[in-house]
Amino acid sequence: MTTTIQQTPSTDEFAERIFGSVLGALESWSVFIGDKFGLYEALAAEGPMSRSELAARTGIHRRYADEWLEHQVTLGILVVDDPTLAQDERSYSIPEAQAEVLTDKDSLAYLAPFVRLVVAGGIQLPKLLDAYRNGSGVSWSDFGADMRTGQAEMNRPWFMKELGASWFPSVDWLHDLLESGARVADVGCGEGWSSIGMALSYPEVVVDGYDIDEPSMVAARQHAARAGVSDRVSFHHGDAADAGEPGKYDLVTVFEAIHDMPDPVSVLRSMHRMSGDSGRVVVMDEAVADHFGERNDDVERLMYGFSMFVCLPDGMSHEHSVGTGTVMRPSTLERYAREAGFSGIEVLPIENDLWRFYELVK
Repeated sequence: MTTTIQQTPSTDEFAERIFGSVLGALESWSVFIGDKFGLYEALAAEGPMSRSELAARTGIHRRYADEWLEHQVTLGILVVDDPTLAQDERSYSIPEAQAEVLTDKDSLAYLAPFVRLVVAGGIQLPKLLDAYRNGSGVSWSDFGADMRTGQAEMNRPWFMKELGASWFPSVDWLHDLLESGARVADVGCGEGWSSIGMALSYPEVVVDGYDIDEPSMVAARQHAARAGVSDRVSFHHGDAADAGEPGKYDLVTVFEAIHDMPDPVSVLRSMHRMSGDSGRVVVMDEAVADHFGERNDDVERLMYGFSMFVCLPDGMSHEHSVGTGTVMRPSTLERYAREAGFSGIEVLPIENDLWRFYELVK
């Protein structure tokens, strides 16, 4: 095991870092406003606008439009044609690069939902403070629609573009299994984009998606209908620990959800049963370091942040939770897998900066 060398900053350096964090937080909140009210989308779709035109188009107050537009120019997100003009004469626009990151829902660079996740978590800080004191939690439903849609829209382009084009073709047996028309159970599927992505990438597969969040299941069925795969993709509201006939599925998957579960061993045990003797089980979860202190990079910082404010509180909101959190090390998953009846885990050769793919070996 290697340990990251920790360099202690000077007082001024650390103060600058915290100040930068404050600026980043304020920028995130302003991006959330632009995302929530469709301000970026209006500018991207209709071109340059004055403050009055944007306010009328999106239904916000003109004075708030002033402040938001000028702030966005200060941040380098928007461009103003001539800042010396009177307010109603100025024209604001969004460059193509910024528009892709903030409005293009099909782009892998689409990050507006990421901001939505952060803000949705921050809104629940009073409940979170209580949870830190008493050991309770904040449930997924408490975080509201912005958390649910943010998670779904953040992962959607990856499932639509990368799952069938890059990820699964990197693993011969997995690609061949799906090409042959496998029956798949997708556990903890949220709004269903992983299930839909498999169905679109592999026209012969049949997928059953399972999730305990009812609003997610309602949205998933709507997404599947619009994608034209409702004949091969079904969604079931319920706990996957109680779902599925023994040996019913050729493949059981779970994408970025094991670490959220209060009792992951029960779910993994059910996945073992659902896949029978010959079925395979694949888990995608966070690409954290093997050990604490091994590295202090952006991935570790990101995952600990989401763990503190979203995933751990969600898991802890249930009775008898094991309290895994987002930073689920490979050794933790292997322990859960062995307790569920698997013989171990193998890391699959799928490259991604944020996620790691495992096969749970029987």
